[in-house]
Amino acid sequence: MGSIWIKIRVLGLLIGILNLGISYGQERYVDRKGIVVFEASEKLFEPVKAKNESVSVLFDASNNKIAALALIRGFQFKNPLMQEHFNENYMESDQYPKALFKGEIMGFNIDKANSTTQEYVIKGTLEIRGIAKTIEPTVQIQKIDNVMAIGGSFTVVPGDFNIEIPKIVENKIAKTVMVKLDFKLTGDHEE
Repeated sequence: MGSIWIKIRVLGLLIGILNLGISYGQERYVDRKGIVVFEASEKLFEPVKAKNESVSVLFDASNNKIAALALIRGFQFKNPLMQEHFNENYMESDQYPKALFKGEIMGFNIDKANSTTQEYVIKGTLEIRGIAKTIEPTVQIQKIDNVMAIGGSFTVVPGDFNIEIPKIVENKIAKTVMVKLDFKLTGDHEE
């Protein structure tokens, strides 16, 4: 039951962020099981990699605004100890439970989107641990029927979000973190 309430609250937050009013003809696309993977591995050491398969994403085709929300505890590692350290020591996920991205897909037109994959830049803000940074990732977008697929990657620097890496492990964790996303948004609109 708690999981359902979390999903309802997350979706409500995303709708509020995009300032979506309920109106006829407005096209919205939603993914409640978006995938975000991050990797901060260094060669010769144990992989530092986690996947979150429950990222909520909302896209408003009327203004090209997009928002994504990932619960930090949703990132799963193969190594349980690594996951514990990630949540307690690095991300402090009890205090900062979510990562949020909000932005705009530049030059995108939903009416011209089709099965041909095209590249676009999303200008937006990524907020982690209460710190917001401007990012402009390039993504690939493809639309088939009522599904809009968005994929891409970008890098972040842990220090930009006050994530401190202890000296004892700093050589085992990459200085930049590769973040990959894979979203399949389904249209939710009124004709």
